Amino acid sequence: MTYNDYIYFLMFLPASLIVYQLLNQKIRYISLLMFSLAFVSLFGISSIFFPFVIAAIIYITALMLERQKTHCESVLKQTDREQKKTIKSRFTKKKRIILASGVLLTLSMLVILKYFDFFAEAINHIRGAANTGEKISMLHIIAPIGISFYTLQAIGYMADVYWGKTPAEKNYFKLLLFLCFFPTVMEGPICSYTDIKGSLFRGESLKSDNLAYGSIRIVWGLFKKIVVADRLYVIVAALFDRVESYSGAYIVIAAISYTIQLYMEFSGCMDIVIGSGRLFGITLPENFRQPFLSKNASEFWRRWHITLGVWLKTYIFYPVSMSGAAKKWNQFGKEKLSRHFTMLVVSALALFPVWVCNGLWHGAGWNYIFYGMYYFVVIMLELILEPVGKGITNTLKIAENNKLISFLRIFKTWIIIFIGELFFRANSLKQGFSMFFAMFKDFHFSTFTNGSIYALGLSKADFLAAVVGAIIVFAVGIIRERHGNILEIIGEKKLYIKWTIYIALILAVIIFGAYGAGYTEVDFIYADF
Repeated sequence: MTYNDYIYFLMFLPASLIVYQLLNQKIRYISLLMFSLAFVSLFGISSIFFPFVIAAIIYITALMLERQKTHCESVLKQTDREQKKTIKSRFTKKKRIILASGVLLTLSMLVILKYFDFFAEAINHIRGAANTGEKISMLHIIAPIGISFYTLQAIGYMADVYWGKTPAEKNYFKLLLFLCFFPTVMEGPICSYTDIKGSLFRGESLKSDNLAYGSIRIVWGLFKKIVVADRLYVIVAALFDRVESYSGAYIVIAAISYTIQLYMEFSGCMDIVIGSGRLFGITLPENFRQPFLSKNASEFWRRWHITLGVWLKTYIFYPVSMSGAAKKWNQFGKEKLSRHFTMLVVSALALFPVWVCNGLWHGAGWNYIFYGMYYFVVIMLELILEPVGKGITNTLKIAENNKLISFLRIFKTWIIIFIGELFFRANSLKQGFSMFFAMFKDFHFSTFTNGSIYALGLSKADFLAAVVGAIIVFAVGIIRERHGNILEIIGEKKLYIKWTIYIALILAVIIFGAYGAGYTEVDFIYADF
């Protein structure tokens, strides 16, 4: 069962709402936990084991960290000022060991389940080339659903307790729910315990406003998924599965189609997820903010998969940029080098592990690692060339908000995005490069207009439905960029206006959705990550 399955939104979700409402407010989180465990078990009963174990690890780690903090404060009260620094240092070292142990235990499960075969294959390849050592046997394990998402949440929770951002949770089952809450367990968003605990455990009674907003947000997500994304899947599969048969404009179509498909799928899933949480009065973080209006790659990643970017910035970028090595370099740079060059080195030092982790997090494959390094290089080039760009605009007296310049920057960012997603979707890094270079061979603009695109599996009517659906989604995005959350705005309109829009959206999903006879059900892409 997935979020676009009718069983989910017509049976599972209503049942969970009814049981939730019938229980006493103080124990409503227990019903959410039970339904979450039931949801996870549908992907294999063994999938439940891993959230239980990881929850136990972070539960014990956090309690140990808090105990060390309390003990340290107690000892400091009875200590002379001269000895306080030494005692603080000793306790800090203990806390670091505890945190590192918890993180390593948590990460080890993810590495073994998701990355062991990838690294084993790489080592075997090296050994085979050098004719040394025996081959490492593959495990061929299928990673349990959602482990990449709740592992990051678990690490973030332990780090937050270590930094004193949140007290250690004394209720193990609340931590377990935090990790495997059924709307978020498959594809996120990656939640901070500090931000979500208030609404997740409050047990707020069902309210008409929440039910209305949550329901229409779910329908909006289904519109993106089954009207647009599932139709584009046909074109994407046809092109990427037979890349040797295509070149030129067809590769461009593949890159653009996959990028739009991925956005419609992932953002549509987030709409369903956030809407599902809202039904219970639970506020989940937004994961997209009109990414295709970005003027550079850095801004794109502040708008795309926002919670992953925030996690990487909080738990990797900031610790590295504030490390002793970075501080020493900053001090040296202030005395010996230019400010811009000093900043570039620190940025490179902090961004490199961020983008290695970003690539690896998405999957165990060289194309994913390349994808991370691709954005690392692009963002570093943007930082390097930033003074040049500002110098040119200042010399030509061009305003920052000049519409033509803004459009050119956005168009440039689209090219960066499309190329990146081409490698991201490729079945291998070799195929990614093959497709990239094939883009420049036998390129004919007529491919976009002569109707040959209909030979890829979509009828003219289906292609038109996908295009119109995408235009509607992007138009809504532009309105949202200028005026805020459009669903909230619609909710404030008069009753007949509001329900006319709601009914039109529901009918659009029912009439134009790609489901039923003649259509293949398409799984969510990010569920595999």
